[in-house]
Amino acid sequence: MTAATLTAGAVHTREAGDPDAPLLLCLHGIGSSSAAFAPQLDGLADQVRVVAWDAPGYADSADPDHAPGLDGYADTAAALIRERGGPAHVLGVSWGGVIALRLATRHPDLVASLIVADSSRGSGTDPDRAKAMRGRAGQFAAQGPEAFAAARGPRLVSDGAPPELVARVVATMAGSVRSPGYGYAAEAMADADLTDDLPAITAPALVLCGEQDTVTGTDESQAIAGGLAKSVYVTLSGAGHLANQERPEAFNAWVRAHLHVVARVPA
Repeated sequence: MTAATLTAGAVHTREAGDPDAPLLLCLHGIGSSSAAFAPQLDGLADQVRVVAWDAPGYADSADPDHAPGLDGYADTAAALIRERGGPAHVLGVSWGGVIALRLATRHPDLVASLIVADSSRGSGTDPDRAKAMRGRAGQFAAQGPEAFAAARGPRLVSDGAPPELVARVVATMAGSVRSPGYGYAAEAMADADLTDDLPAITAPALVLCGEQDTVTGTDESQAIAGGLAKSVYVTLSGAGHLANQERPEAFNAWVRAHLHVVARVPA
């Protein structure tokens, strides 16, 4: 498959912080957008330049003309980092974490460090998971964005999540996901198995996972951390799959500590 790379100008971003500060690029999950990083845009902008993208085919970003594949998403993120004067510390949540790991493999000079949250090595590690991921595009087409988001969104947070967070997650998904972008992303995830790529990644990494994540789960995050050359693993209590939104203060505190250690950014 040929990777489709959008120019950085075709990718919509939300940004906060000093343009001269170290760059933190935030890559969202498969059912989300840059809106998912509001707690990081608000809470980390005094320390770093926070740039959160809408992935190609999502929210306010342009549609790619064909399926990018995982390499295409990673190369588009690389173009965005270059445009911002890189390198970047790259924060990826769920699908965004898979892109971040591939980015670190393909463009190691552009990745100063990694923060991989509630993510996986890709759905291609298991045939059943890959099949289920490929089936998601059909489900989305059959249900439409509102019903699809209403069914999937509540699974992304813990049982104790406040109703306003659940509503925000559902609304973000319904307003961000469309065809063909969601199908392209699902296919990229179904094809991905990064198990053999992890040992070659040299960037220092912080791997976080919500204790109550039932989507990718702590075992998968631990497998990522164990496969990387330089990693710290953290479990966040009281959080599901979207730990950066459900426990933002704790999540941001760990990111701050990571950036202080790896980049001497003031805590």
